[in-house]
Amino acid sequence: MEYSLSFHKALPFSPFSHRRRFLIRKSQLVVARAGPSHCDFSSSPLNTPLEPNSSAGRFLSAVLLNQRHFFNHAVSDELKQLSNDRNAAFDRMLLSSASDEAALHRRIAQLKEHECQTAVEDVMYMLIFYKFSEIRVPLVPKLSRCIYNGRLEIWPPKDWELESIHSIEVLEMVREHISTVIGLRANSSVTDSWSTTQIQRQHLGRVYVASILYGYFLKSASLRHRLELCLRLALHDLRLSNRNSLQLPEMCSYGLNNLVFGRVDNRQSVSLGQGLSRQEQQEKLKCYVMGFDPETLQRCAKLKSNEAVNLIEKHSCALFGNGLLETDEVILTSFSSLKRLVLEAIAFGSFLWDTEEYVNTVYKLKEN
Repeated sequence: MEYSLSFHKALPFSPFSHRRRFLIRKSQLVVARAGPSHCDFSSSPLNTPLEPNSSAGRFLSAVLLNQRHFFNHAVSDELKQLSNDRNAAFDRMLLSSASDEAALHRRIAQLKEHECQTAVEDVMYMLIFYKFSEIRVPLVPKLSRCIYNGRLEIWPPKDWELESIHSIEVLEMVREHISTVIGLRANSSVTDSWSTTQIQRQHLGRVYVASILYGYFLKSASLRHRLELCLRLALHDLRLSNRNSLQLPEMCSYGLNNLVFGRVDNRQSVSLGQGLSRQEQQEKLKCYVMGFDPETLQRCAKLKSNEAVNLIEKHSCALFGNGLLETDEVILTSFSSLKRLVLEAIAFGSFLWDTEEYVNTVYKLKEN
């Protein structure tokens, strides 16, 4: 589905264009002053495993460092510019299709598309980083900086902050996932959390990537669950008497967006819920997910864009070390550090889902 840019009004004034080079230079100076330190989250405000390769990514990192309150506006401007640049190159290719320069413009369009894809992946990464910064959780830096004397330790754990982004039902499934992949129970003692275990770097990388995908899946499934519950309540109400029911025209005027995103006020929720059994109203997300047929399960779990696929691969390789994911190196670590990595990965997947949805409304992503 194509999205129209007409729904996203351009800012009357963009404060970034004339300061862009200065901000990038300034951010580079800030980063340059930071000395190397083992797993030191405070060494740089943008201590991410993956460094932006595009001018758009470097610009947004500079805005985050120096003008954080303008970040969302800067992202919107960058996405619109990338979309316009890509569309302009494509239009020139179409116009020259019958000319002697057709091959040249086709090649230019291909290069521009590749350039824009790299840039939009950087934009998505900075958006995800911004979401982490909003809950005051730094991304774990390159693991090579956190491993010394063969031991991996990540401090502080930030468990509460990373769990706070989830609803109670999602958090229940998150804790079950943690128990499954690292063997740490939800009610484990402090002693259990800080006990040590050995794990292959290759296996740890697989757990991290799988947890990103699980976070992405949980976000998709929980929103689908909420939507279906709202629609079920609304359809039930339509069967009631005219005095109590929400008629179809009223549903349409109320707006399907409110049903999709669950923005139903308390007064209406009470009306919609009348007559439904308690079990229907309180169906747990876990039971809902377990009832998925294979097609629905795949639909919720599948990454929607190529950009999301690339971003997970690049972030994971940057975190664990490109090429080191295939080694059988054994790492000594604590269950607390493993939990920190898994919780971060799940949050990354959840934020990736949100970011992908937003970016796709401005810059059409490539379908996976």
